[in-house]
Amino acid sequence: MKFPTDENVIVGLNRADDAGVYRVSEDLALIQTVDFFTPVVDDPYAFGQIAAANALSDVYAMGGTPKTAMNLVAFPAKDMGLEILRSILEGGIDKIKEADVVLIGGHSIEDKELKYGLSVTGFIHPNAVLTKKNLKAGDCLVLTKPIGTGIINTAIKAAMAPEDLIQEVTRIMATLNRGAAETMKGFDVHACTDITGFGLLGHLTEMMDGSGMHVKLFSDRVPVIRDTLFFAAMGLIPGGAHKNRDFFKKRVEFSGSVELVLQDVLFDPQTSGGLLISLDAVKGPALIDELRNANITSATIIGEVASDGREILSVL
Repeated sequence: MKFPTDENVIVGLNRADDAGVYRVSEDLALIQTVDFFTPVVDDPYAFGQIAAANALSDVYAMGGTPKTAMNLVAFPAKDMGLEILRSILEGGIDKIKEADVVLIGGHSIEDKELKYGLSVTGFIHPNAVLTKKNLKAGDCLVLTKPIGTGIINTAIKAAMAPEDLIQEVTRIMATLNRGAAETMKGFDVHACTDITGFGLLGHLTEMMDGSGMHVKLFSDRVPVIRDTLFFAAMGLIPGGAHKNRDFFKKRVEFSGSVELVLQDVLFDPQTSGGLLISLDAVKGPALIDELRNANITSATIIGEVASDGREILSVL
């Protein structure tokens, strides 16, 4: 299938990334993205916040500033009260306001399965666009949020997660990546993505693909939401984690010291995960300091990039 092309497309279907980017002028480009999904928590308001934060994240990952949003809603009106929909939308609108974004419209349909999300447009200078695939030898890898949301959400569905853990994972998923994105603008970042459905290892493999770089991930440094390993050991692994392992396993080498349960966590599909930032290792500690000063307390250097002729992801 041949897709339409345009010389002003900076990032499009020819190089799959977190969002599309279109040049409007010499000093302005538009970032465009869309994302929606079914509920991951029971609270409608919290679901609205999480879905909005997740959709806005792709603009932050590209280095841009989100400006406008449009609602996307599929709602089973015959089976659910409209107060549930109202609460979802209120959650989304409050998160949009927090991001200083304007809601300018949307579209809704009646569907048997509830879904909510946003179409988002952001601004960026054409020369400032960040993409996934620009790893450099000598880079370090910085992760800004802990992982484990897929496993914890599975525990929530099984009615096994305590209330304080539900509140913690909800807060993590509903937190905007705005602070991390604004902080990294003060550094010469080479590549960036956000961690979502493909899990940490899947998205890191995407960054590595075609780079000629060998990436080393230090599994003991990866921040993990509390009780994630406990629930993973119980077998509360979402189906998406197994699919991620099957799809990406040929590109990943595990050290014998990395236990299977931790491997499952590293493949765990995330909802509204953090940014994964690649920059010169010399600047990494300074970025960590700035992120933590911005109250992004889980920010951690979790890996390094080398050009030793092996395009493989080594998990140590």
